[in-house]
Amino acid sequence: MTITPPALSVFETVESEVRSYCRGWPAVFDRAQGARLTDEDGHEYLDFFAGAGSLNYGHNNPVLKRALLDYLERDGITHGLDMATTSKRAFLETFQNVILRPRDLPYKVMFPGPTGTNAVEAALKLARKVKGRESIVSFTNAFHGMSLGSLAVTGNAFKRAGAGIPLVHGTPMPFDNYLDGQVPDFLWFERLLEDQGSGLNKPAAVIVETVQGEGGINVARPEWLRALADLCRRQDMLLIVDDIQMGCGRTGAFFSFEEAGITPDIVTLSKSISGYGLPMSLCLFRPELDVWEPGEHNGTFRGNNPAFVTATAALEAYWADGGALEKQTRARGEQVEQALISITEENLVDIKEYRGHGLVWGIEFHDKARASAVARRAFELGLLVETSGPQSEVAKLLPPLTITQDELDEGLRTLARAVRETAV
Repeated sequence: MTITPPALSVFETVESEVRSYCRGWPAVFDRAQGARLTDEDGHEYLDFFAGAGSLNYGHNNPVLKRALLDYLERDGITHGLDMATTSKRAFLETFQNVILRPRDLPYKVMFPGPTGTNAVEAALKLARKVKGRESIVSFTNAFHGMSLGSLAVTGNAFKRAGAGIPLVHGTPMPFDNYLDGQVPDFLWFERLLEDQGSGLNKPAAVIVETVQGEGGINVARPEWLRALADLCRRQDMLLIVDDIQMGCGRTGAFFSFEEAGITPDIVTLSKSISGYGLPMSLCLFRPELDVWEPGEHNGTFRGNNPAFVTATAALEAYWADGGALEKQTRARGEQVEQALISITEENLVDIKEYRGHGLVWGIEFHDKARASAVARRAFELGLLVETSGPQSEVAKLLPPLTITQDELDEGLRTLARAVRETAV
């Protein structure tokens, strides 16, 4: 018989069965700072989850917290839809001067709503409106959100099944290395596009993640991304890069596509764009694509002014100094990679592969249930690690970018212990 602890009983009796993360981490969290959380009983956990990538600068970052408190204490606007406010102006100016101009990116900025799937829905609608076509191409093991348009370009069968209706107007193609290098890149895709008998409706756009986080930490090669961008240009399709989890420095550069040297037509950002875990998302696009009519896509919470404040503070604190955070992220990534090499060498029979980039990494196990066992044992040892992949076969590492070298080493030692202690 399962006895529900009193501390968790209200969650189990009142909250919906749809809850998920709390099942793997059965604690009631109370406080958090930097890379650590503390539950109400005083137990401390090192965080290799970072709000699913929403907390790149750590929990309650003091610089961002101070900016937010000062804004609230002076009765700054908290809700403004898409009205002009001082906090929105400060964000737009800072984003343009710190992020867009130095990268020679001409994007217009749209605030589509507070979540990542809002940004994806806006991107898909805009692409269809611009091109006058319905079809969108996505990739195997992609994840773009849980609303209907986003689900139609998501690969995971379990998540797609939750829609309850047919998901249409999306066509999947093989992601980089999906066919283990046995087929030249885009051979099938391009053949379908050029064959009038293929049955493929001409797509309005292609949507892609440079690193598939929820799909199992599948990293696209820069040359694959460049070839995709070239294909989109030649075939008159818009290229949408979903940078919701991998943007804002997760792979090193602010945008994850920078290393490939491409300029997408449309980019979606969310998660860590606010810097503080406050809901916020952006849809960026080339100026000539800005064909929206006023109010044609909107949302009550598309103007989250407290998020503008923390986002501006994050850009000024971490991205206006010439790349210190990017260098640190790459160094921390090398630290993770060396640890994963050692863990793999100690568990050659069990580990299929480790892979990653910057500060997003994963370990894939031959036994698909093993990653969940590792995550459970890691929690017992004081480390938060989630799983990803179509069958949750990958243990996923997503620590804050601001994590210290010592904290990262501590977490990697705990991970190594969790892998050892779950061996059969």
